[in-house]
Amino acid sequence: MNTLRKLVRTDDSTLTIILRVMVGVVFLVEGIQKFLYPAELGVGRFIKIGIPAPEILAPFTAGFEIGAGLCVLLGLFTRPAALALVTIMIVAITSTKIPILLGHGFWGFSLRSLPRYGFLAMAHEMRTDWAMLLGSIYLLIAGGGRWSIDRKVAGRDGSASGREPR
Repeated sequence: MNTLRKLVRTDDSTLTIILRVMVGVVFLVEGIQKFLYPAELGVGRFIKIGIPAPEILAPFTAGFEIGAGLCVLLGLFTRPAALALVTIMIVAITSTKIPILLGHGFWGFSLRSLPRYGFLAMAHEMRTDWAMLLGSIYLLIAGGGRWSIDRKVAGRDGSASGREPR
């Protein structure tokens, strides 16, 4: 039970809902699109990028994006879901944005054709990735916030004791 308490403990912030909706919706929609448009966003994209075993990793990633996105939206096991999303974003940045920074392939990951390369080009291309990474890191640290299932499980004091504060 101590592990459950650590997983669902959360802060009392009401504003966390804004980040949960932003991060949850983006990952949910991106995961769904990997299944709906596999040639452009799923297996086909993973092949172009140079991700190994794309037939396995694209649907696996899509499933995690959908599941973790839903968990974040609901505030259910927010911290483990956010950890999965942080991992996805680190892989995405490494595989797609580092080649843009360097101007050539990196660790077997391909460089796509862009008008320019370098730091500013990478910064422009990773603006959404950066927002999703930082939003996920915040949720990993803070938890689901006041309006989350985690909070309901944890009780009003956020400690997962199930008791109301005195």
